[in-house]
Amino acid sequence: MSELALRLNLTVNGKKCACGIRGDETLLEVLREKLNLNGAKDGCGTGDCGACAVIVDGVLVNSCLMLAIQARGSEVTTIEGVGSDGRLDRIQSAFVEQGAIQCGYCIPAMVLAAKSLLDTSKNPTEAEIRKQMSGVLCRCTGYNSIIKAVQAASKRRAKK
Repeated sequence: MSELALRLNLTVNGKKCACGIRGDETLLEVLREKLNLNGAKDGCGTGDCGACAVIVDGVLVNSCLMLAIQARGSEVTTIEGVGSDGRLDRIQSAFVEQGAIQCGYCIPAMVLAAKSLLDTSKNPTEAEIRKQMSGVLCRCTGYNSIIKAVQAASKRRAKK
């Protein structure tokens, strides 16, 4: 497409960012290549695997399908923005404790899918968790431990 650079301003993981982009660049390309945030993976490029999932304005999206310019002015959360001060957050901790980290390729997107769900549903049912997590494919087929991790993270919040 156009070689002319467009200006993209957005907030990523709580920090304001600005960069020049081409009109045909995806959010995934900008995150990985311009902002050096490599947690979102380029798995299929067609939105089928979900490995590129990030949260944009509170909604889980496949960043390989979203043009970067569509995120102008948005709040984006990547896996690098989950947790703080070098500590895991409750969802990440639950994934580790439940043995839900397998090879790790899909896990950033799985954690963000869980975060997106738990940010809107205080006590999701197993069916709701399974539906939410179905957008991210795990080649290691470890879904039971992933479901248990999300349930454990949900219970941790309920106790607070």
